[in-house]
Order: sequence, then structure tokens, then C-alpha cells
Amino acid sequence: MSYANYVMPEERRAPRWSLTMAWWALFSAMFWIYVAVASANAVGTVNTIIGMVLTIATYGIINLVLSRYAARTGLTVELLSRTLFGIVGSALASLIFAATAIYYAVFEGSIIAVAFQKFFGGEITMWYAIVVIYALPLVAGGVQNWLDRLNGWLLPLYFAGLVAVVVAATAIRGVPVGFPEGIADGPVPGWLTSYLIYMGVWIMMMYTFDYARMARKQDEKFHGRITFGWVFYAFTFGINGLVGIYIMSAWGLEGTETGVVDAFISSLGIFGVLVIFISQTRINTANYYLASSNLDAFATRVFRLALPRWVWVIVAGAIAYLLMLTNVLSYLLKALAWQGVFVTAWVAIALVYIALNRHKLNEVPEIRRERLSAFSPGTVAWILASGVGIYVTEQTAAPVLAQLAPLITVALAAGSYVVAYRLQKPPAMDISEDVHLDEEQLV
Repeated sequence: MSYANYVMPEERRAPRWSLTMAWWALFSAMFWIYVAVASANAVGTVNTIIGMVLTIATYGIINLVLSRYAARTGLTVELLSRTLFGIVGSALASLIFAATAIYYAVFEGSIIAVAFQKFFGGEITMWYAIVVIYALPLVAGGVQNWLDRLNGWLLPLYFAGLVAVVVAATAIRGVPVGFPEGIADGPVPGWLTSYLIYMGVWIMMMYTFDYARMARKQDEKFHGRITFGWVFYAFTFGINGLVGIYIMSAWGLEGTETGVVDAFISSLGIFGVLVIFISQTRINTANYYLASSNLDAFATRVFRLALPRWVWVIVAGAIAYLLMLTNVLSYLLKALAWQGVFVTAWVAIALVYIALNRHKLNEVPEIRRERLSAFSPGTVAWILASGVGIYVTEQTAAPVLAQLAPLITVALAAGSYVVAYRLQKPPAMDISEDVHLDEEQLV
């Protein structure tokens, strides 16, 4: 049983290091290298490093709060969203989460396929199929079964790969004589632009919530700092980002998706392909796991369709493959930008809800279907903030507002949800009493 639609019971929680190893699969995404290089090309290396440091601090604080709350309650993003937005709103949250996870699976899977094609030749569509098919059995069993061991075994190999690619690039090309300087500051300072670029991947907050629910309550401090907190992001954004900027500068390559592949293969040859294979295998275990569990939650909520999670693993893989067959990179970043607006608004609202209920230790959000409405004032706050965020992102009359769209979205979502909360306080369950939750009440 995946517990995608249920509170995670204490006896099913993962041991400390088991959950840590499963989560640290996200450390090895090539996307973090790509984002750092793209930022450095846009605003310069120094501004990117400043943006990284501020991002690590921000992510560390937010995920400390979210991971502790998820561990205490055992809720998923979808279950918490029931209280925040009602039954229909929670289905939308699951759909957006699943779509975003699939898009990232497409990006990371495409990286492997391109690496295989560059080194071995063959049709790219064949490699797309291979990278999807081999990943699906890895996640069918869930995090608690063997994803922790798989990612624990592969983590040292990825670390070794990062060291090797830096050493090899330096030996072949020498120490880079210059690093990206970017262009002159635009409407906002370069360091702030870099920070805003990293705000585009706040989906990591939702990833954190769905993983942290599997943490044992006695481990929440450790997970809040190490597993999901600033330590993780110092490695994920800091180490990956600096390595990416260094090797791309050494080879003089452009900061593109295929440029990252070229840098690894040019530095390490077949071992570069192996590092890419290891890194993308690790990250896609998380992408497909979260995509499948949220597709499960969405289908259960909307269609009352209760199927095993492995079915949704296959569905997620099929959707990812079909997207790979399109010119996905032409619209992927646009789709992620729009979904990112909804995600940043969700994070802001979740943080406000947690803050307003921080002293109510005996209460958790009400998740029983018959006690919740289809919509709530929180839905209006979420849709309003997201709609304004998308409009501000797309408008061209005020470039400074377009760049500040993520911050505007967060501020508007937080402020409007405070009003919504006062208008209709979300229901809660008193866990000091014996609350029985049966399947019919939940789904």
C-alpha cells in the first residue's frame, strides 16, 4: 500500500538514513548544473554565487518548517491542500504537482538519452524509450522498499564523478582563465535575478513535503537540517552549481542542456556517460515516484478510481515518453514557469497556515471528505495570486514587475490567504481524541 491518499502511519515511517538516502537522489540532477550555468551566463558568476547563498538560506528555512510539519502530521501535499483549498482545490494541487514532476522526468530523461545517442549513436526515440522503461521498475515499490538502498549505493559514485570531471577538465583544458561575467544589470540587480531564477524551482518544497511525511517524529530535527535543510541545498545548489560553472568555462561551452552533456563526455568519455546515467537514474526515481503518487491522488479524488500505484508509474512513464517525442524544450521552460507560479503561491499559503496554527499541537488539518467543502476561501486566494503572478510574468509593459513576479506572487498569496483564513477558519481534527479515519471518509 502506497498511502498516497492516507495519513502515513507511524509504523510505516522510514528510518533516518533510509529516508535521507532516498531524498538525496535529488542532489544529482543535471538540472542544478544547468540552472547555475544559465544564471552565470545571464548575470555573471559573482552574482550567481550570491544568489546561490541566499537561495540555500531561504530553502533551508522553508523546508525546515515544511519537513517538521509533514513529519508531525503524516500528510501529503494533497491531504493538506484539502484543508487549504477544499476537495476540488486539492485535486488541482495534485495535478499541478504530478505534471511538474513529469516535466522534470522528461528533462532529466532527455539528458540521458542525448548522452547515449552522442556516445553510442542510434535513433533518439529509441533511447527515449529505453531511459523511460528502465526507470519504471525502480520506483514501482516505493521509497520504503529499496529506493533508499539504490540511491545510497549510487551517491558515492556521483560524488566521485563530480570530482573526476573537474580533475579531467582541468588536466585537458587547464584552469579556466575567465568565468561568465553576464550582461549589465537589468531592471533589478544581478544577484536578485539569480535568486529569482532559483525561485522557479520551489517545487522542491512540495517534493520535501511528500517525502518528509515518511520521517519518524523523533528524527524531525535531523531531517529539518540535514536531509531536507540547508546542508542538502549547500550540496545541491552550491556544489553542483560551482562544478557546472567551472567545467563549462573550462571547455568554453554554452550553457545549454546538451552543453552539459558535452562537457561530461569530453572530460571523461565513457565514464562521463556513466556519471550522467547514475545522476539521472537517481533523480528520476524521485520524479517518477512523486508523479505516480500524485496522479494516484488526483484520479482517486476526481474519478474515485483506486488503482495500485504501479499502474500510475506506468502512466507517468507513458506521458513522459510522449512528451519526449515532441520538441519539449521549446515549451518546457514556459510550462514550468506557469506551474512555478502556482507552486510558489501554494508554498506561501502553506507556510501561513502552519504559522497561524503553530501553537495547536493537538490539532491537525481536517481531511475527512464529508467534513470539507468543494471549495474554500483559500481557493480564491490561491487562484487570485497565481493568476496575477502569471499575468505579471507574461506582461511586457513593466519589465521590472515581470522579473519580480515570483516575489509578488508569494506576497499576494500570503496576504490574501490571511484574509481567507479569517473569513472561514479551516476545520481541524483533535488528535488527542481517538479519531478513526476509514477509507470512505478519505477518498
